[in-house]
Amino acid sequence: MTQTTRIVLAQRPHGEPTDDDLRIETGELPAPENGQALLQTLYLSLDPYMRGRMDDAESYAQPVGVGETMCGGTVSRVLDCPGGEFQRDDIVLGYGGWQSHSVENARHLVQLDPDRAPVSTALGVLGMPGFTAYSGLLTIGQPEPGETVVVAAATGPVGSAVGQIAKIRGARAVGIAGGPEKCAHLHELGFDAAVDHRDDDFVEQLTNATPDGIDVYFENVGGPVFDAVVRRLNTYARVPVCGLIAGYNATSAPEGPDRMPKLMRRILTKSLTVRGFIQTEFWNDQKSDFHRDMSGWVADGSVKYKEDVVDGLENTRDAFRGLLTGKNFGKLVVRVSD
Repeated sequence: MTQTTRIVLAQRPHGEPTDDDLRIETGELPAPENGQALLQTLYLSLDPYMRGRMDDAESYAQPVGVGETMCGGTVSRVLDCPGGEFQRDDIVLGYGGWQSHSVENARHLVQLDPDRAPVSTALGVLGMPGFTAYSGLLTIGQPEPGETVVVAAATGPVGSAVGQIAKIRGARAVGIAGGPEKCAHLHELGFDAAVDHRDDDFVEQLTNATPDGIDVYFENVGGPVFDAVVRRLNTYARVPVCGLIAGYNATSAPEGPDRMPKLMRRILTKSLTVRGFIQTEFWNDQKSDFHRDMSGWVADGSVKYKEDVVDGLENTRDAFRGLLTGKNFGKLVVRVSD
């Protein structure tokens, strides 16, 4: 038997998840059988979707059960694989969740080559976040040369890739981020303009950065940022809706008048396309193109990435709370072991 340290959903959060909601415990894993692999977690991905999985609400995926290990993508080292699908010390991409060790179905694992790219990138620019940006922007946003693409949470793993892919496609890229350091980083990534949503003159900054309006808005945030952007959308603008992180910890409806009628009128009069998506719906058709394109772009420097690495599984809860309030800078991963 192998011991694992894990973080389980102790109870469903009301608002921001607390340590009482996410309990650290130690347990034993069964020995792997044929077709399984015993893994030691090296890196754990932290992503906004995990907040939704803590709630027992209708969604695109089943919620994590109370008492179950929190879900999450992982890069791990193989310790044992009785069926021989992998060798000891192979590095694999899986879905082991918030724990130090796991037993997973070998068919669901993908072997990684540490000589081709840092293995943590399989959780970021070369993994699910990178594919989310690629599929959502190119399939729904469909930017044309000379058009203006705006993306919220622009220094995150999805937003930063969206802006850089837009530039590759010949569009103008405008990023919305929080704070001068993050906005400066957007210029380093090649964005044409950066707008700080924390500034009092945010709306004015956005107007100045989009003199010809907005043709594609890649939505990661919602809330006041969306309220400002929607006024700038051009006729036939496309809005891929990837996330709404501003409201993930909300415990009640927003105050003020119902703005839905005004939004619906704008959708009608501007002939807008607003399309929510989950990246898995595009995976089978686009995974080969994504691996080819994104690997090439990262290799030649067309797409740059930044990682925010937190050491220690015990720091996962604080790191996740920071993710939901924009404290991370780049793709947030937890280094669980060396």
